[in-house]
Amino acid sequence: MRVDVDLVVIGAGVVGLAVAQRMARGGRSVLVLEQESSIGQHCSSRNSEVIHAGIYYAPGSLKAQLCRHGRDLLYDWCRAHAVPHHVIGKLLVAVTEDEIPALERLQANAAANGVELLWQSADDVAAREPQVRAVAGLFSPLTGIVDSHALMQSFEAALQVAGGELYCNTRVAGLESISGGLRVTGTSAGEPFVASARQVVNAGGLFAQQVQAAAGAGEIPPLQLCQGRYFNYSGRSPFSHLVYPMPEANAAGLGVHATLDLGGQLRFGPDVRYIDQLDYQVDEGLRDVFAGAIRRYWPDCDARRLQPAYAGVRPKLSGPGEPARDFVIQDHTTHGIVGLVSLLGIESPGLTACLALAEQVAIRLDAV
Repeated sequence: MRVDVDLVVIGAGVVGLAVAQRMARGGRSVLVLEQESSIGQHCSSRNSEVIHAGIYYAPGSLKAQLCRHGRDLLYDWCRAHAVPHHVIGKLLVAVTEDEIPALERLQANAAANGVELLWQSADDVAAREPQVRAVAGLFSPLTGIVDSHALMQSFEAALQVAGGELYCNTRVAGLESISGGLRVTGTSAGEPFVASARQVVNAGGLFAQQVQAAAGAGEIPPLQLCQGRYFNYSGRSPFSHLVYPMPEANAAGLGVHATLDLGGQLRFGPDVRYIDQLDYQVDEGLRDVFAGAIRRYWPDCDARRLQPAYAGVRPKLSGPGEPARDFVIQDHTTHGIVGLVSLLGIESPGLTACLALAEQVAIRLDAV
């Protein structure tokens, strides 16, 4: 099969689809290539489905800027396209006095990012969430939840309305420069596939480094696979907001927190576990470990009601104990391949930032 288009987007996760629909609605002929049998099978569907306010990220970083802007864009998109979502709010809690300085630092960091958090006394926390044990807290009124599958479907629909196409079961094996653009080669449904494009966006997520290597790109930051596991909690949720403990010191996550889906199902996670290869298994033996972490802020947690749910894997650029790294958006000035824009290390808050990331990619594509 041979195809000739303006733009090929590699990867049909939430970011790839956000980019694709943005460029297609701008008038480009767009083809999205996805190696799995359907959209968003990895990072985009294996997360907390939280729309983040922009609390944790280093001021001035891409994560901070694109989270805040992306949050606003995402809420607007959800309202305009009837994507199920809920501005539910989040409570961050300090369970001991010695965690209060960390809570204060989070409030200051959020303020530097233009995000207001409301200080909560122990009584305020108890009024919002009677079953949560805390000495103080912060309330984030702009944190929300979203149906990530419905969001991706809305992007796919917008892509198709604008004339774009999506090929699943299509694996990219090579990417090379040709006169006027790039040639993408691989297989589609087991048959040889060739596409010529003026430009290519690598939104491969967990596989983005593989695409970069296939292109012969320089400056490829190494991929660090970081697993996060979740447990569902059976029965009615005692919470009406998301509940987060203080982030673990020198860890890659935000602590085992309580989230709700749009149906009211309570779940806890993710934890943090660096791994050598993709692994989506959840060990039932972790139940007591999770229960212990949860009981720090919810003493009444019944371990028997915790059931293994699912796991995700974050495409991190930082290893265990290393400082968190920012999103990486590369073009030819970094990797040397004209017409290729690559997104690397798009972990949380990638879902929240997807439309803002699409804007950043559009700027780079339009500049070439």
